[in-house]
Amino acid sequence: MKQLPGLVGLTGMKTLTRYYSIGLLSATLLTPVAILPGTALAQDDHRKEAENVRRYQDAKHHDEHAWNDHEDRAYRMWLEERHRKYNDFDRLNARDQEAYWDWRHNHSDAQLKIDIR
Repeated sequence: MKQLPGLVGLTGMKTLTRYYSIGLLSATLLTPVAILPGTALAQDDHRKEAENVRRYQDAKHHDEHAWNDHEDRAYRMWLEERHRKYNDFDRLNARDQEAYWDWRHNHSDAQLKIDIR
């Protein structure tokens, strides 16, 4: 059977269109799979960081405080104002911890010039 010259080009276009569609579909389906590991790692790092943060209940002010770098810098400033040597916050007696939280509620990061980044 003889093919007309126009039909050969048409068959080639159909094949090209089919490959293009398959390639586009594959790229669309594989993109989330390629991005997922990076997203999962970032979430895992955030979870680990959140698990390592100590939290303290401030009964007097009815709130909770996360102990992070900002809190540690503020605590060291509080110690310096009182001419005390560094002692881990966990080891302070309840009265001193309450005194620190009272002071901290009156001294924001901005007032203490703690860099917020």
